[in-house]
Amino acid sequence: MKGLVLAAGRGTRLRPLTYARPKPLIRVANRPIIDYALEAMLQAGCDELGIVVSPDTRPDIALEMKSLPNGSHATLVMQETPLGIAHAVASAEEFLAGEPFMLYLGDNLFEHGLEGFIETFHAEQASAVVALVQVADPRAFGVAVIEQGRIVRLVEKPREPPSDLALAGVYVFGPEVHEVIKTLQPSHRGELEITDAIQGLVERGRTVVPRTITGWWKDTGRPEDLLDANRLLLENLEPRIEGAVDSASQITGRVQVHASATVQRSVIRGPALIGPRAVIRDSYVGPYTSIGAGVEINGAEVEYSVVQERSVIDHPPVRLQDSLIGCDVRVSRSGLRPISHRLILGDHSVVELP
Repeated sequence: MKGLVLAAGRGTRLRPLTYARPKPLIRVANRPIIDYALEAMLQAGCDELGIVVSPDTRPDIALEMKSLPNGSHATLVMQETPLGIAHAVASAEEFLAGEPFMLYLGDNLFEHGLEGFIETFHAEQASAVVALVQVADPRAFGVAVIEQGRIVRLVEKPREPPSDLALAGVYVFGPEVHEVIKTLQPSHRGELEITDAIQGLVERGRTVVPRTITGWWKDTGRPEDLLDANRLLLENLEPRIEGAVDSASQITGRVQVHASATVQRSVIRGPALIGPRAVIRDSYVGPYTSIGAGVEINGAEVEYSVVQERSVIDHPPVRLQDSLIGCDVRVSRSGLRPISHRLILGDHSVVELP
């Protein structure tokens, strides 16, 4: 079965991080979000993957795929204009070649992967299998109504939700969905909605089966969601200290230090992840922190944060907490004295702190 990952969105809720790189390439636990998607689909049984990109995201994603272990399985599919999820599927019709396929919204993360979705699709002789998750406030999601084990109605981002079962961003479709998509009209958002396509299958008497997600699920559309996803992924971190850690440093808890990383006169409390070629000197790295490749941290305290590649944190006067730091960022002291800072920085930023 083929798999299709959507990675054409602009990621407006994550600006300024997404001004410099597409949302699927932002790292959590030191891996691009899209890498988790590719891995999950391969493990679920997809043997050929397509990634839907836009003219804006294609160059960065094409470059990143060369360095990812799962990237060799992927073909890039162009969506010229971002006109919705169903439109993205239509853009990939030639790649999908009339076969059943798994569709994965590229900014979602799942604790237990996607095993069983394809088996359910075949066992139920379904036209669609839809991943669902129970949420406290479903107004920001597509919402499903279930009767007798089948989905009978879907509503996209309803003001008055008919249930608390939200679409979790993974689907398995038969090729008949393409014919439904060709009949769709844009919604009030100006997009071709995948919920309308699934509703069209229901109205044609096709079998649409729900499958409830087990374990945690994260839609990483906002900065706070990225930080929480990083926390959840680090919960399962296996301790492994391979880098150069001097005798003056203290490492406690679930911590990984890459073989090419250096830790000097510092305290690291896990769960924490120290990436390749990172250098930590005279610093404190607290729980739920990911330090990316080539990062330098000098005389700093960093906790519950994500610091991406090649950034430098040099003697800030206050602890950095709940922060997302992009690539090639420099954070340093400037001379003034505000009490605290919360930072969400895009790539190549320079910030001077007092």
